[in-house]
Amino acid sequence: MTYKKITRFGGLFMLCVMFLMGCKTSTKNEENVMAVNKPNIVLIMVDDMGWSDIGSYGGEIPTPNIDALAENGIRFKDFYNTARCCPTRASLLTGLYPHQTGIGQMTQTPKGPETFNWKTSGYQGYLNQNCVTIAEVLKADGYNTYMTGKWHLGYHGKEKWPLQRGFDRYYGTLAGASSFFKPHGNRGITIDNEEMVTIDEPHYYTTDKYTDVAIDYLKQNDSAEKPFFLYLAYNAPHWPLQAKEEHIALFKDKYLKGWDELRQERLARQVEMGLIDSTWNLSPRDHRVRPWEKLSTEEQEKVAYRMAVYAAMVYSVDENIGKLVSHLKENGKWENTAIFFLSDNGACAEMYHELGSKPDSLINDPNFGGAVSYGIGWANASNTPFFEYKVKSYEGGIATPFIAHFPKLIEENKGEVVNTVGTIRDIMPTVLELTGASYPKTSHGGETIYDLEGQSLVPTFEEGQQANQEYLFWEHNYFGAVRKGDWKLVYDFKEDTKELFNLKEDRTETNDLSLEQPDLVAELDTKWQEWANSHQVYPKKTGEVDNNPYDETKK
Repeated sequence: MTYKKITRFGGLFMLCVMFLMGCKTSTKNEENVMAVNKPNIVLIMVDDMGWSDIGSYGGEIPTPNIDALAENGIRFKDFYNTARCCPTRASLLTGLYPHQTGIGQMTQTPKGPETFNWKTSGYQGYLNQNCVTIAEVLKADGYNTYMTGKWHLGYHGKEKWPLQRGFDRYYGTLAGASSFFKPHGNRGITIDNEEMVTIDEPHYYTTDKYTDVAIDYLKQNDSAEKPFFLYLAYNAPHWPLQAKEEHIALFKDKYLKGWDELRQERLARQVEMGLIDSTWNLSPRDHRVRPWEKLSTEEQEKVAYRMAVYAAMVYSVDENIGKLVSHLKENGKWENTAIFFLSDNGACAEMYHELGSKPDSLINDPNFGGAVSYGIGWANASNTPFFEYKVKSYEGGIATPFIAHFPKLIEENKGEVVNTVGTIRDIMPTVLELTGASYPKTSHGGETIYDLEGQSLVPTFEEGQQANQEYLFWEHNYFGAVRKGDWKLVYDFKEDTKELFNLKEDRTETNDLSLEQPDLVAELDTKWQEWANSHQVYPKKTGEVDNNPYDETKK
């Protein structure tokens, strides 16, 4: 019996029980019964976290609450984002490729409304009206919809803010990053539709606050007799490096072993967990990074501290997810709540310095909200066993840990690592099947809504497997890829290169087979071009399309 049939049967059963008990089933009562039967949806997104940072994906950072979701749910070893924060968030919330939503590149920044607006429909820098968000769909289906955390899908003009895209309540930052201790100025906190405010409170920490406000929203929802959708978009562990001192103390000296040893340890756990094939090569250490023993003692201590702060940020996310889980259990919402956990892109190597960017004095400075980071060496370790990082279409940029937990549905295969190849575009159709909500054909303004590009993952929740989509595509910031089955073609458009990898034999992408398989390269290249032409993605060759964003002469 499929999930839709189970849900429909459950609703009818409850109505029959009410009839037999002599209850008067008015239309409102019927709506309430069906609403109670609909599952709650919690979507948790972390920011710039590497593939191997949490315990259930091989990491040494203690993440017991996230790992418990994996142990009682399922883990995907082949799940993909779009390589960067803005396009991933656009795709996640809409079920479309990011270019179809208007955010093929980045979104507007506090600097101005034209930032990253390339004057093309696929690269305008904010969500268009040819897409609809999960919040908009579920709100129309009778859900209360809440969001806390990082928006990053439009900044200038309230029509681009969360409440105008389906959310009932919002608390967070509209921009891509802010101080964790003191969000301020044009990177301050937005509450619902109010203008940004600077936070200057003792003991304030965004990871805690986003969770606390989310729980407050759910407490308010308890009396509403409505199901809820919560999108909890943590800014951690994105730069700036800022964590609570008591958490940093837990990791003091832990990373003096260095990135080389850390990568080997994580790899061994991943192989044991069944996430990684032992025959694959570990991707090489980044050529810009020295072997750990070549660093001076002073360098090792400084950069190990940066990784300790980063680990503390991940630890805090897990601690807060534990608070949310406790609330759901205490209020009887646990069994009927589907929880999805993932990261928006691979580990962040910005600003591409071996020992981290910006002076050490800026770490934990509440007045600083910029790019003080942990460095390219640790980013390489965070993505174990993959190479490359956020932005690029290699596995290190687009692979994400993805955990699905739903006690009501995931039972027989809980705790398993599944082989289904999924993408963030699958979340919308999955939510639609779980809730029974309808996907609209037109927007509020009458514009045509694009057809969904993903597929529901409910069959994998129920059976542990399902057929994969034939082709998957990527394009962002001069990089792109197409995957068919086990084959993946990766583009570097600036260098005009193509590399072909067999992911079944070499998911760490160490062996380029493009010269050995020219016909396959030509086939995949043709498919990528067809997709680009039909999805507002402009061809890589300069001048083939007017306003081609890759044509530097037209910017």
